[in-house]
Amino acid sequence: MCKSTNSSTDRTSFHSVTIKTSVQQLISAFGNPTYETNTGEDKVNYEWDMETSEGDVFTIYDWKEGRRIEDYEQIEFHIGAHSKFVSITAKEELLEALKNI
Repeated sequence: MCKSTNSSTDRTSFHSVTIKTSVQQLISAFGNPTYETNTGEDKVNYEWDMETSEGDVFTIYDWKEGRRIEDYEQIEFHIGAHSKFVSITAKEELLEALKNI
């Protein structure tokens, strides 16, 4: 199961893998985000630094919403990783974790 991490997520990138969920669901499952502004003025309002059950790092973040995001609003979050395979694995683990909240 995926979990929050303190490991570096440098050089992760988007591989066209997203997950539709809300900020509140992510907070319930994984705790507070690593990064948060929610002003809509930056490219990212929220970001969680995570790792898969195999220890591969990834990030979950909104991308260019351009506005404040409501806590319970369902939006597409990007998953950033070092490869598409890790992004897909991360999405599968995220979906499993979100089912249990």
